[in-house]
Amino acid sequence: MKKILSFCFLFFTLLPIVSYSQGTNLSLGNDFISSLLVEKNYTQAYTFFDESVKSKIAEPLLKETVEKLEMQLGKFKSVIETNYENETYLYYADFEKFKLDIRIAFNEKSKIIGFFFVPHKEFKKQPSLGKEYTIKSNGIDLKGTLLIPESGNLKKLVLFVHGSGPNDRDETVFENKPFKDIAESFFANGIASYRFDKRTYSNPESFSDKSTIDDEVTNDVLNIVKHFKSDSQFSDYEIIVLGHSLGAFVLPRIATRSNQISKIILMAGNARPLDVLIQEQFEYLYTLNPSNEMKVEKEKINQQIANLHSKSFNLTTSKDTLPLGLSAPYWKSILDYKPLKDIQKVSIPTLIVQGERDYQVTMKDFELWKSSVKHNKKAKCISYPGLNHLFMAGTSPSTPQEYGIKGTVDAKVIKDIKDFIVAE
Repeated sequence: MKKILSFCFLFFTLLPIVSYSQGTNLSLGNDFISSLLVEKNYTQAYTFFDESVKSKIAEPLLKETVEKLEMQLGKFKSVIETNYENETYLYYADFEKFKLDIRIAFNEKSKIIGFFFVPHKEFKKQPSLGKEYTIKSNGIDLKGTLLIPESGNLKKLVLFVHGSGPNDRDETVFENKPFKDIAESFFANGIASYRFDKRTYSNPESFSDKSTIDDEVTNDVLNIVKHFKSDSQFSDYEIIVLGHSLGAFVLPRIATRSNQISKIILMAGNARPLDVLIQEQFEYLYTLNPSNEMKVEKEKINQQIANLHSKSFNLTTSKDTLPLGLSAPYWKSILDYKPLKDIQKVSIPTLIVQGERDYQVTMKDFELWKSSVKHNKKAKCISYPGLNHLFMAGTSPSTPQEYGIKGTVDAKVIKDIKDFIVAE
């Protein structure tokens, strides 16, 4: 699943914020980052937190977080720039291997109440096609980009569904923007699209310890489908849903809950449970970096997975003992879902695509999908040698570091998807 290992460091609830002195908090954020990542004075860094955050995490977690961060991204170098949005500061941080945003929110007492490592958001935006378009879903505004071809409109609208973690509308991974690549290519070929900022990116406070996979993904996608089909401007459009990684994993679930979807496209979707993939990923990363630190991380995740499948697991099990620090209700919703059964209930045209160099979702998953739809004449499966989880090309074994290399989604993949969309 995309960014499981790159960005799942801390998922603190972002609480409501009232007015405060921006200048003071800007400086405090820099001081906090210095204490945490430069001086590594974890006791001092811990003092910056509000009591509401301290009640959810212990001081040792800060040290563990920094160690994980350095294993994957290298040592912290500097803050490149600072941006301010929705009462939150984003410190664009340069590490030895990658760059990302450190997202910090303060309360009225200038104490930190929200702390995230997230993909970098560009404020000096490059020219982008389309217009801003907002859809209301279960109490929040899903903001996104709507692309409607000005000529040659085929009356087909593609909805993009992200992978795991707090993804923006472009599914940005460092300098790469796979959803933007695909959507703008579709636009040039008469295909409309809508891609949106995931709620865990734009409204992390809406995702709680009681939330499930439906709260994270399914319900929003179904609400977007209903929105467009109830709008007279789009009522005669075919709605096609394209999911990547986690988005592809839940796509059979989404398709069986709506009769308004014309086609679905699964890109690098896992057919096996998430915990199986996590375990495989840690094993794979250990082969790349057989260090003591990585061995400890591998053993820790193995124990958390064992806890997940133990007889004592229930809805009150502490998330601190479970994989990725995700709650028991969330994990139960994952374990209860059987995508290979749901895909056999899907009667609309289905395209399943997979990169053969992908180490996060592998050819094992692709073969399981392929086997499950082998009797479905409306289903098509294609795999691509040399492509990774983002459907970008490479030659050596795939690594987390290659996501930091700027690339574009392979042209043949986009063409195959386009041909599937326009086929009658």
